[in-house]
Amino acid sequence: MSWNFKRIPMQKGRIAIVTGANIGLGYETARGLAAKGCSVVLACRHIEKAEAAKASILAKHPKAVVDCMALDLASLKSVRKFAAAYKRRHAKLDLLINNAGIMMPPYSLSEDGFESQLAANYLGHFALTGLLLPLIIKTPNSRIVSLSSLAHQWGSIRFEDLQFERRYDKRLAYGQSKLACLMFAYELQRRLKRAGHTTLSVAAHPGVSSTNLFQHLPKIVNVFAPLTALAFQSAQGGAQPTLYAALGEDIQGGDYCGPQSMGEMRGDPVKVGSSRRSRDEAVAAKLWEVSKELTGVRFPV
Repeated sequence: MSWNFKRIPMQKGRIAIVTGANIGLGYETARGLAAKGCSVVLACRHIEKAEAAKASILAKHPKAVVDCMALDLASLKSVRKFAAAYKRRHAKLDLLINNAGIMMPPYSLSEDGFESQLAANYLGHFALTGLLLPLIIKTPNSRIVSLSSLAHQWGSIRFEDLQFERRYDKRLAYGQSKLACLMFAYELQRRLKRAGHTTLSVAAHPGVSSTNLFQHLPKIVNVFAPLTALAFQSAQGGAQPTLYAALGEDIQGGDYCGPQSMGEMRGDPVKVGSSRRSRDEAVAAKLWEVSKELTGVRFPV
């Protein structure tokens, strides 16, 4: 029997942070968690868009508890400010959903000097997780869900040119960022387990979902928009693997969740495999150390 969100029990009393929750996969993930009684923090770069998303969620679920907090994952200053503000307001964190991301934009560097996709998709989430981890590990049954992509198979971790300063390839840079997210999820689980913590680190990917992520693709792609419904699933469908990773009762640390059909492009959420590169523990350990140095964030594991 496939996993069914409707069968999940209410989650009243639990707190979740969803990054990039104002639109697309993040919005649908936040809406799903709110529907199950979680208090949800919409962590978004534009607070006015977060407020609009909050209003939309409350219109559907009037009894939901939803808060909005500003977070720009491409800015380590913003990440630190968000984490400090959250810790002032709350003494626990049950679910951290590292969802926000950008896909194949023109080349640019973040304010910290990182390639934009690596900054927003991976390094910002690495820092955020490390800063919030003391709260997470003391919260019973807590989980961290990192969003990867089928595109993790495109990339490798280019330690010799991590920021694509020599020659920018937006496709390979996106693949690298999503591979890094997946390797981080696996490595964090290994470290949590060695340290004796019960918090689970898991990962998910949405398959191919029709969201705003595709805004930077060539305009000719729009010509084929009517055909995308045949392969793409909705943002609500794409959020199901994330919700499964966050709430599934059979989920274990290190699991990776995605759609089950059409080459993992769409369908009901199941546990899936990942590339050999994503399982390279030596590369993951090196990436961890490099990420610590780039962000200045140390983990209590």
